[in-house]
Amino acid sequence: MDHNSFSEITPDIVRLASMAEQEDIIETELFTKYDVKRGLRDLNGKGVLAGLTHISDVRATEIIDGVSHPAHGQLFYRGYNVKDLVDGFTSDNRFGFEEVTYLLLFSKLPTEKELASFHQMLAGYRSLPTSFVRDIIMKAPSSDMMNTLARSVLTLYSYDDRADDVSLPNVLRQCLQLISLFPLLSIYGYQAYCHYHDGKSLFIHKPDPNLSTAENILHILRPDSSYTPLEAKLLDIALVLHMEHGGGNNSSFTTHVVTSSLTDTYSVIAAAIGSLKGPRHGGANIKVVQMFEEMKLRIKDWTDEEEVSEYLKKLLHKDAFDHAGLIYGVGHAIYSKSDPRAVILKSFVEKLSVEKGLEKEFALYSLVEKLAPQIIANERKMYKGVSINVDFYSGFVYHMLGLPMELYTPIFAIARMSGWAAHRMEELANNGKIIRPAYKPIGEDKEYVSMMKRN
Repeated sequence: MDHNSFSEITPDIVRLASMAEQEDIIETELFTKYDVKRGLRDLNGKGVLAGLTHISDVRATEIIDGVSHPAHGQLFYRGYNVKDLVDGFTSDNRFGFEEVTYLLLFSKLPTEKELASFHQMLAGYRSLPTSFVRDIIMKAPSSDMMNTLARSVLTLYSYDDRADDVSLPNVLRQCLQLISLFPLLSIYGYQAYCHYHDGKSLFIHKPDPNLSTAENILHILRPDSSYTPLEAKLLDIALVLHMEHGGGNNSSFTTHVVTSSLTDTYSVIAAAIGSLKGPRHGGANIKVVQMFEEMKLRIKDWTDEEEVSEYLKKLLHKDAFDHAGLIYGVGHAIYSKSDPRAVILKSFVEKLSVEKGLEKEFALYSLVEKLAPQIIANERKMYKGVSINVDFYSGFVYHMLGLPMELYTPIFAIARMSGWAAHRMEELANNGKIIRPAYKPIGEDKEYVSMMKRN
């Protein structure tokens, strides 16, 4: 079978898919009738309680006189406000990713000695098996780096003599290795694709054990391995803000669900990667950047509130960009008044925009941040408030850092691997039941029809 026939969608496939779709559609009214929370969330955005966790907490409401009201969002890692964590390591001029990874895994802030030892441990794991780059990453490079990452993770199973051992010490070892290796797997996969598909020069830089995770990402990605201190610090902050977001987000919940079957670490993390790859989860910041690129072409005066407002209305009316009726980077399933990650990120984004000479672009982002919630509230029926989310500015950060769009979601995965590791460890530590929610069947019973009597 050649490549074209392998990917071909025949008329028969179209017909059969349409037939299957018609039989699979469930009337919306039935979800209300049987009190089924679609997406495991109610109309107010409150999630169905499916588990308990020590790892993190997402807060977007406050109780006043016994009544819940929207509040500015807060995010906590192991009981610590993320804003305080970021303020702490940035004021001390430290990189935070390794420190916060330690916190997520072990529920305590490391001492200086513990952090140095942890750095050394991660650096020791930042080495792929012999010939892995040549035999695995270089062969059949994919245009989608998340698929490359998932394939590489699954292949590492074959190199692990204790791959199926789900004891906590072994799982911790596997998770620390994956935390260390995700940057290499993602960026080497990108370099291989650029070389074989686009004919670009091939750069495979070895990681530097003395550098932080954020520094190593820029070191192995850029041909000359150069970067400014501000670039590395802002990437580090972005990693910290993306590394965990409560057990209910799609990929962390996937981690719990698949872990509960007692399968191996590599299969669990590959499943989480598959979840994060979806544009509803990890791919939104790409859409934000693409949306702004079109916006900059179609709006003559980036400072004109009326002109910018008209373009945003066109987005909602499906008359601009991808005609999806969305303003990407605005709105969140939980947050209403503000996303704390976006608030933290914005304070540093402005500094980088000055360093890069992109103050006008930053001003446009700020103007859209101001106008979009008002326009959405006027145009749509809202069950809660709306504000920008972390994707709004993270895509702009990656754009200013010169990171290729193909790596936007893998960088999210590099960060979130720490959270997935914590959730996998927590699920195993509690030795809970296999996660198996109920689905109510709504089809009718049917009598078997022999072949001769079928229409």
